[in-house]
Amino acid sequence: MTMKVEGKSWKFGDDVNTDLIVPGKYLELVDPHEIANHAMEGIDPEFPRKVSKGDVVVGGKNFGCGSSREHAAIALKYIGVGAVVAESFARIFYRNAINLGLPILECPGIASAVSECDVLEIDLTGGKVVNTTTGKELSFVPLPGFMVDVLDEGGLVKYLKKKLDEW
Repeated sequence: MTMKVEGKSWKFGDDVNTDLIVPGKYLELVDPHEIANHAMEGIDPEFPRKVSKGDVVVGGKNFGCGSSREHAAIALKYIGVGAVVAESFARIFYRNAINLGLPILECPGIASAVSECDVLEIDLTGGKVVNTTTGKELSFVPLPGFMVDVLDEGGLVKYLKKKLDEW
């Protein structure tokens, strides 16, 4: 199976922590759509009004560092982000994103190969990111099959429910 994402890039730097993605004052929110209204608010309060479904968040090193709150991944997924691609991720943010069904990829060189609003095409299973604005192509280690299956189902809970129904 091939999973592809295509969208405009929104570029952020190194060490984007979970409090910048969703400030702590919104931790009492439980509705994912309300949480999404505050996506990236700590860096760009206008982000929820600018981003379109399928767009790609591009980060530098250590994206998602800080606390282990799921709100950060929830906000990005429910605002419609198609994928997050960065030089590296904090491990707990990485797992939270996959568990929630948000494609997340480590791609060396992505921070210098992309400018804000470039259009990116990402082949999750083929391990390629193509910047269609510049023609630049980058490679990454494709996600393992089980992670692609989790993403394809929309997250770990939906994936496990399907597996249990198959038994």
